[in-house]
Order: sequence, then structure tokens, then C-alpha cells
Amino acid sequence: MILPIYAFGQPVLREPALEVEGDSPELQTLIDDMIETMHEAHGAGLAAPQIGKSLRLFVADLTSYAEDLADEDGVVPEYATKPLVFINPEIVLDEESPEVDVEEGCLSIPELRETVWRPDALKVRFLDRHFQAQEMVADGPLSRVIQHEGDHLDGVLYLDHLSPLRRRLLKRRLNAIARGDIEADYPLSFVRS
Repeated sequence: MILPIYAFGQPVLREPALEVEGDSPELQTLIDDMIETMHEAHGAGLAAPQIGKSLRLFVADLTSYAEDLADEDGVVPEYATKPLVFINPEIVLDEESPEVDVEEGCLSIPELRETVWRPDALKVRFLDRHFQAQEMVADGPLSRVIQHEGDHLDGVLYLDHLSPLRRRLLKRRLNAIARGDIEADYPLSFVRS
């Protein structure tokens, strides 16, 4: 089922999410719905707070970028062959990794993209959708998606990585999004006064 994505201004986007306590049929349905919602919105990732659930859970899918991520022999990285599920992730940034600037967007902040600096590599420990412990080293696009979605679990938006001046310059557009004065190709949920 395609779920509405919570737009900028919704309080759940600014709250630290709660640990996922255990597996259940409802959790598995939620994961499937999140993947379907992410695909419908043409996103590379989606965190549970973005659909109104305060859970430390996000999904990522870079399969649409598989061709671009293939090496010179045409081999596609494993992570770009299927959707990924991250439950209760613990992200450790590689402090030795150079920071790179890439334009980011967010499904909760439609029609707005900004340049954000982030470390290019990280290590993440998490439970997969079968509650099996996993550890992954990621760099490049996957690292960016993990950092972006991981921020959502801590109540942080990519806008928080911008300078105070840039955030002030975006205030009018952000207020319009919070009011619902925006259109997207996917369902959104707004704060209504």
C-alpha cells in the first residue's frame, strides 16, 4: 500500500525515533509498504518517520542507478541489485574519508534540492528485514543515502547541514511546504491548523 509521506513541518520529522523491538507481521507489512511508497515517489530511500512512524527503520533502493554504479567490467554492486532494509542502524562515519558535496533532496521536502557536504564513507551495523545482524562498509551514493536516512531517525533533516544564512533564505519556501502549498507526484501529509 502506498502511504502518504509526511511533509516538512510535521513534528514526527524532528523527533528521535524509537528502537524497533521485534519482528511481527505488521512490521513486515510496513517494510513492504515503505518500499512501495519509496518506489512510487521515485526516491532512493525512505525512513519510517517520513510516513509518520517513530521507528528506527529505513529502506533504500539504488537499483535504478545500477548501470551507473557498475564497475568497468559491468559488475553491479550487490547493494544495487535489490531494496535494502535497515532496522536499528548504528552508523559510524569514516573520519578519514574526505567530505564530498552532492546535491540532496528529500521526499518530505519536495521540489527543493541543496548542496550538502558529508563524509564519503561509513560503516553501518543493523538488522536486516529478517532480523539478522549485518555490518556493511559503504561509500559513494549508498553512503549518502544511509547518512540522509539515518539523520531522519535522529530528527535531523538535510537542511540542518546548511549554513544558517542559507536556511533563512529558504524559509519562505519551507513555510509554503509546511502549509501544503506544494504539489508532488505522490501523496503528502501536511500539518493543518
